[in-house]
Amino acid sequence: MSAMIQTSAAAPPAAPPTTGLGRYRWTICGLVFFATTVNYLDRAVISLLKPYLEVEFKWNAGDYANIEIAFKLAYSLGMLGVGRVIDKLGTKIGYALSTFLWSLAAIGHAFVSSTLGFSVARAFLGVTEAGNFPAAIKTTAEWFPQKERALATGIFNSGSNVGAIIAPLTVPLIAETIGWKWAFVITGALGFVWLALWFWLYEVPARQARLTQAEFDYIHSDVDDQAAAAITTEPKVSWFKLLTFRQTWAFVLGKFLTDPVWWFYLFWLPDFLSKQYGLKGTDIALPVAMVYLLSSVGSVGGGWIPLSFIKRGWAPFRARKTSMLLIALCVFPIVFAQQLGQVNMWLAVLVIGIAAAAHQAWSANIFTTVSDMFPKKAVASVTGIGGMAGGFGGIVLSALVQKRMFVYYESIGQLDKAYFIMFWICGAAYLLAWVLMHFLAPRMKRIDLDAAPAA
Repeated sequence: MSAMIQTSAAAPPAAPPTTGLGRYRWTICGLVFFATTVNYLDRAVISLLKPYLEVEFKWNAGDYANIEIAFKLAYSLGMLGVGRVIDKLGTKIGYALSTFLWSLAAIGHAFVSSTLGFSVARAFLGVTEAGNFPAAIKTTAEWFPQKERALATGIFNSGSNVGAIIAPLTVPLIAETIGWKWAFVITGALGFVWLALWFWLYEVPARQARLTQAEFDYIHSDVDDQAAAAITTEPKVSWFKLLTFRQTWAFVLGKFLTDPVWWFYLFWLPDFLSKQYGLKGTDIALPVAMVYLLSSVGSVGGGWIPLSFIKRGWAPFRARKTSMLLIALCVFPIVFAQQLGQVNMWLAVLVIGIAAAAHQAWSANIFTTVSDMFPKKAVASVTGIGGMAGGFGGIVLSALVQKRMFVYYESIGQLDKAYFIMFWICGAAYLLAWVLMHFLAPRMKRIDLDAAPAA
């Protein structure tokens, strides 16, 4: 099968069939979905254990913010290097190595006994979890034609919501019944289940015996993909060269401004519900799960919206950017979350859930802009640079806004004002990001890495 596929890749059919194809690419998408679920489950555990850990380790808002910053800093630095590692090792080994190490880090939280220990454990988790999205985006670029990538990205990215849904439904229950340490151990061990499935089911398309010839030709039907089978033998591209392109900076600034909003939901939503509405223990499970259930809908819907435009004859890049503008507008109502929550808590949950869903729809599209504009050999590296920028954005928000602001308002008994400011930041971030991205990349321009950079 391998030899047959490699021969075919040199001259794929001009118009590959769209019927009678295999569907193995969606099995691969399912594997990436599972990995992303585990990834977010592991990172969400600490936010749900915060009430238990505050009592045991005497944390205040500043201590928790410092631990959060340790994770984000390590994640950001990891993102800078991990894309390069995955481009070098390939998706199969690179993804497996990252998952193995972050699973060890997740379990390791159970064995620390101090606030400093949690900072170290979170840093190790951050640097190793950084591999998920560069590997996932690279896998999607290898396994899907351009027109399906946003949908595939939306599906696997919804795993972040599923992980965040599973967490509140299981972690408080585990903590209440057998202790908070077991919550880290049990959730962390799921990564090893994924590793077994990954090595059993995954191989690059050119060497995948389960892949039909028709599906292989369909995957490589884009003009830029016609020589993709030999991509791993091409020379890698330096970060410095990638940073000379405006398209790279469009992705970097988009991630810098919007990723911190998701970090805020992930690490502070349980605390908001607890402090604003007095929810304790397992009471918090349903409203948090509801927010991330809505997010899952947004993630898949975010991939479907541009696909529907493309089916109407729109160019993929135009469809993507129009979708992102609509999505950015859907976030803005979060500024009214507290006012609605005064009427009924579930109205606040609903508007936060819609904003979280819009973020995931945004993510499905912003990730796909990388594979729209860059050749496959640079996808993981550009994604890593953008992920690093998103992490640093989260650090800036935590250090300069959340840490100072939350500690201050907590000390005077007005924490609700801190959340009010944060919701305004959330509402404005996406519109600002869209404007900057449009300015830097107003039209679709496919990057030629062998040519001189465009001004």
